Amino acid sequence: MELKMRLCVALLSLSLCLGLMGHVRAQEEADDVEMDVEDAIDDMREEDVEEEEEKAPGPPPVPTVTYRAPEPMGEHYFAESFDKGTLQGLNKRQPTTAEETDAESEVALDWEVEEMKDTKLPGDKGLVLKSKAKHHAISALLLRPFTFDTKPLIVQYEVNFQTGIDCGGAYVKLLAQTPDLDLEEFVDKTPYTIMFGPDKCGEDYKLHFIFRHKNPKTGEFEEKHAKKPDADLRTYYTDKKTHLYTLVLNPDNSFEILIDQTVVNSGNLLNDMTPPINPPAEIEDPDDHKPEDWDERPKIQDPDSVKPEDWDEDAPAKIPDEDAVKPDGWLDEEPEYIGDPDALKPEDWDEDMDGEWEAPQIPNPICETAPGCGPWERPMIDNPNYKGKWKPPMIDNPNYQGVWKPRKIPNPDFFEDLHPFRMTPFSAVGLELWSMSSDIFFDNFFVTSDRTVAERWAADGWGLKKAAEGAAEPGLVNQMITAAEERPWLWIVYVLTVALPLVLIIVFCCTGKKSPASTSAAEYKKTDAPQPDVKEEAEDEEAKEEESGLIDKHKSEDDILRRSPRNRKPRKD
Repeated sequence: MELKMRLCVALLSLSLCLGLMGHVRAQEEADDVEMDVEDAIDDMREEDVEEEEEKAPGPPPVPTVTYRAPEPMGEHYFAESFDKGTLQGLNKRQPTTAEETDAESEVALDWEVEEMKDTKLPGDKGLVLKSKAKHHAISALLLRPFTFDTKPLIVQYEVNFQTGIDCGGAYVKLLAQTPDLDLEEFVDKTPYTIMFGPDKCGEDYKLHFIFRHKNPKTGEFEEKHAKKPDADLRTYYTDKKTHLYTLVLNPDNSFEILIDQTVVNSGNLLNDMTPPINPPAEIEDPDDHKPEDWDERPKIQDPDSVKPEDWDEDAPAKIPDEDAVKPDGWLDEEPEYIGDPDALKPEDWDEDMDGEWEAPQIPNPICETAPGCGPWERPMIDNPNYKGKWKPPMIDNPNYQGVWKPRKIPNPDFFEDLHPFRMTPFSAVGLELWSMSSDIFFDNFFVTSDRTVAERWAADGWGLKKAAEGAAEPGLVNQMITAAEERPWLWIVYVLTVALPLVLIIVFCCTGKKSPASTSAAEYKKTDAPQPDVKEEAEDEEAKEEESGLIDKHKSEDDILRRSPRNRKPRKD
């Protein structure tokens, strides 16, 4: 009985939760229908509805964050917030005549300084890449060239993929200081010292940190790529929020890459770059060749082994089962497949061109009720005498010499650079991009050697954006509902998360109450003091009940005798 009550309560609770979920979905459908009806109303009714909506109380106002343009408060080499609203000081790449006729190498000129489309911080402007499927290039000079000596390098800027990103980059280049540097001719071949920032194509999410290292022996430059971050970068490309990208290079060759002031990659220039900074001290001799008698076989066939005389290589692997018996009812004369009797020859069938027409084959319906049709054959089974082709057993090769490798010789191109941090000085910052997405928003570029100054700049710029976006975000419940609308299966998770604990609490805490008798028996005799046996107490109580019953019986008999006419006393006149 108790188990049935628990099951009933559990089913009742589950039904209640499913009913609530159905009510929510029904309410959503009702809202959708209501929206469709409102969309169908004519223009005059829409004006009335708009007036009523203006009068109706709305949600509480979102806290506002007042924007104030960041100002550099310490030593820096470059600072640009674009809040002046112009491209003054920036150099846009001008196309040549050849490029104007070459669509593939066309360079777009549509850079604009404007606010984000869905800005949460009015007054905050940035540099926006306006078009897609084109090359874009823009650059600016530093206040003074940056020289890699005893101070660290900190580069940071903000990116917002307002419309998402399909394939393209948003990385920045620190252009090397060279005598022939011309920002008006800034292209992909322009020498740079460091390339840093996000890049994505398909499902490949990258965060580049590349620097060009100069070979001290040959003077040639080679690109060195940082290892791939272990962190999942997908969210930074898809959430349409503004993110802060920071690169920190230290004179001890260590580096850190941060997104939103959180480290996502770190390492050392000497150990964590590909290809390595320093080549190997020894290399394989290209003129060394393996001797003809070099034996690399660890195992060989035993030359002394002989095939046994009873080994039959011709025995088949499968043989008919001699114990098998044809099932009763097997239809030997009926084919397994027959021509479709309902098929008709196409009207355009030409026997001269297409040959004689034959109906398509279908399973014989007569065979559906029979164990089989057609000529019966014994099933095949494994041959117990099958051994296959005989091969000598393998033994260790007594002449094994190991895997041959060319001998090592000193690397003629070897060098050892223990200070790769001392890179080529750079004097300009540039964006040279190709993207299949438009409206990429850039803001608050900053180059400095003081990390404290960089953090203050980030707090005054990106920090305000983060606060404004956070204030405009919906509450937790709205976020959960929005997520469930995109992924309906989340409703099941929500229901189970809420209903399962509730059902367990009701079943195990609110049902199955023990009776007083069982409670007294269970809690009986919990002390060390002597206690009478339960059985003896029960017998004493039964004896008392019987005795009281006899007493009541005698009293009732006496009452009857008193009331009898024979026992009444005569009345005196």
